[in-house]
Amino acid sequence: MAKIKLTKNEQKKQKDALKRFQRYLPTLMLKKQQLQLVIRQVEQKVVEKEAEIASMEGRLSEWIGVFGETEAWESQGGDSPFSGDALGSLIRIKNLRRGRGNIAGVDIPVFDGLDYEPVDYDLFLSPLWVDQALVLLKEAAALNAEIAVLREQKDLLGRELKVTTQRVNLFEKVKIPETRESIRKIGIYLGDQQTAAVVRGKMAKSKVVKVS
Repeated sequence: MAKIKLTKNEQKKQKDALKRFQRYLPTLMLKKQQLQLVIRQVEQKVVEKEAEIASMEGRLSEWIGVFGETEAWESQGGDSPFSGDALGSLIRIKNLRRGRGNIAGVDIPVFDGLDYEPVDYDLFLSPLWVDQALVLLKEAAALNAEIAVLREQKDLLGRELKVTTQRVNLFEKVKIPETRESIRKIGIYLGDQQTAAVVRGKMAKSKVVKVS
């Protein structure tokens, strides 16, 4: 705690500072709560998107199991028609579209979609389920891209939450108690000075009376 001047001017300065701290603290606490809520919402979105991807993988695996038409794709080097190079080679992302948003004063990226490059494949040699599989793969790629953006959001919001929490703790546990203590010390000192001045005044008056 820095040394303070035991003066009326310093007392006013400390009282003004206390008012500022008490005014800022509720705003910071509200921001902290808002950030915590949004981070939980983002985490829940990630869980939901990952569940959608798992569902897509399950659907595609069922088709592959039913039709048993993996040979043509495995010959191209892919171990798994869903995650390997075979079907994956037919999905080429051209561009990730991202917008910007703002939550509690934090600028965050927002997922707007994926653009794909056109890829040709032999319609006669390809299994019948490939067209629908590619639709699912594109949806899965978009979901993965969205998850990546959501995690970036979470990281940015998490950093802001850390800074905001530090400020809340600074005001709540350091600045406000220190300022109150400074005001108390100045008040005691000024009170003692005033009492001493009154005593000196009475003593001086008593001496004057005796002399007269």
